[in-house]
Amino acid sequence: MDETLKNAEPVSLWGHFDEIRKLPHPSEHEGPVADWVCRLAEQHGASWVRDSATPVGNVVIRVPATPGHEGAPIVILQGHLDMVGEKDNAVEHDFLKDPIKLRKEGDLLYACDTTLGADNAIGLAAALACLTDPDVVHGPLELLFTVEEETGLTGARSLDASLLQGKILLNLDSEEHGALYIGCAGGADTVATLAVDPRPLAGDGWTPLKVVVGGLRGGHSGIDIPFGRANALLLLAAALQRALQLGIDLQLASFAGGSKHNAIPREAEALLFTREPERLAEVLRREAIAAFVRYVGSEIVEAIRIEAQPAQVAPQVWNPLVRDRFLALLASLPHGVIRMSEAVPGLVETSNNVAVAVFGEGAVKLTLSSRSSVNEELRRVQQGIVLLLQAAGCEVHADEGYPGWQPDLQSPILHRLDRIYTELFGSAPARKAIHAGLECGLLGAKVPGMDMISFGPDIFSPHSPTEHVSIPSVALFWKLLKAVLADLAKNP
Repeated sequence: MDETLKNAEPVSLWGHFDEIRKLPHPSEHEGPVADWVCRLAEQHGASWVRDSATPVGNVVIRVPATPGHEGAPIVILQGHLDMVGEKDNAVEHDFLKDPIKLRKEGDLLYACDTTLGADNAIGLAAALACLTDPDVVHGPLELLFTVEEETGLTGARSLDASLLQGKILLNLDSEEHGALYIGCAGGADTVATLAVDPRPLAGDGWTPLKVVVGGLRGGHSGIDIPFGRANALLLLAAALQRALQLGIDLQLASFAGGSKHNAIPREAEALLFTREPERLAEVLRREAIAAFVRYVGSEIVEAIRIEAQPAQVAPQVWNPLVRDRFLALLASLPHGVIRMSEAVPGLVETSNNVAVAVFGEGAVKLTLSSRSSVNEELRRVQQGIVLLLQAAGCEVHADEGYPGWQPDLQSPILHRLDRIYTELFGSAPARKAIHAGLECGLLGAKVPGMDMISFGPDIFSPHSPTEHVSIPSVALFWKLLKAVLADLAKNP
C-alpha cells in the first residue's frame, strides 16, 4: 500500500482504493478497473456478469450472504467505475497510463495536482470491502459498477435491468458525511458548432499573442455551482470583447478552454493578432483587477491570471463578424444558478454551465450542461439556450438528458438509515437532495419500486485538481455502511 495511506482505517477499504488509483479509469477507459474487480470477485467466491451497454460494460458482482443470513433481502451496492481526469496544464500526467500520485495534508488526502478519483473510487472500494472483509455481516449482495457515469450516466442509461434482482439500493456516490441524499437533479447537454469562415490575415504590423485565463478553482458544475466561481471561457470572452469595444483591433485565430461537460472551466486561451499589444496588455490587466474584485469570495484571487503571452500563430483568422457574434453569444448565455428550489430550502433547482470550447477545422464547438430537479424547467432552460445558439448561427444538437430522482420521505431505507445513523453517532442525519446527477434517477426508472438512498464520506472539490477526501470521514462512512448491512441481514 502507498506510504501515504499507512495507518489509514479501514485497511480493507483503503487497500482497494490503493489498487484502483494505480489503474487507468477515466470515462470510456474503465477496462483495467472492470477487469480487476471481476478477478477480485472470482478470488473471493463471487460470480459476476458484464453487459454490453458499452465496449467496457457495466459489472454486476453477486456476493453470497454471510452464513445464516441467506434469507435477508438482496441489497444493491452501487457506484461507478470511471473518474474525471483533470490536471493543471503545467503537470505531466497521462490518465490513460499513469497511477494517481497521492499526498496528505493532515487528515486530508489529495493527489499531486490532478483529480484524486475519490469520486467514486471510495464508493467502489467500500463495496469491494464488503466482498472481501470477513468482519462485514450481510445478506445477499449485488455490487453494481456502472461505466461512463461522468460523461452523461451512459452505463446507467444502457443498463440491462434484468441483471438486478435486489429492490434496495445503496448508492455510494455522495460526498458529505452526515447527510442522506434522497433526490438529485436531472441534466442535459447541448452542443453547438459555429463555422468561423477562416481567411488569411491581411496587412502588416500584426503581433501574434496568446491570451490566457487561468488560476481559477473550477469544480463540479452541479455541486460547486452555487459558490459563484468564475468561468474561464466567459472571463476570456469578456476581456476580448472589452478590448474590441475600446477600439483595439483583434484578429482572432483560435478560442478554446474547459475540458469536461460537468466541470466549471478553470483555464481558457485565445490565439490572436493585434497591432496594439501594449494597449491590449493594459486592458487585460484591468480585467484581471475587475475579476479580483468580483470573485473575492469565491476564488483565490491572487491566483487569477488574465494576460497575454508571446506566441507563434498561423496567419489564418476568423471572419470578424463571426468573431463578434461568438463573443456576444458567450456574453448572453446563462451560466451559474438560474433558480433556487422552493420545495427544498438551500437547494439549487436549475443551473447551466458553459463548459467547453474546442476549435478546429474552421469551426468552434461549444458544450453546455444544464441541470434541474424539475424536468419541465430543465427543458425550458435548454430550449432557451438552443434559441440563443441558433440565433448566433450555430448548428445545435440538444441531448435528451436524464431524469432526476424525486425524494420519497416515506422510503423504508431512509427511515432505517435515519435510525441507525442516530444510534451510531448520537444525532440525526440531514436529509438532502443534490444538484447533480446521481444514477439513482435512471436506475429507479428502470426498476420500478426500487427503494434507494445515497451516502458517502466528505469529498471536496470533485472534478478539479484540488479534489480531496477526509480520511476520518471515510472511517465513519464505513462504520455506517457496515451497520446498515448488518441490520438488514438480521432484521429484514
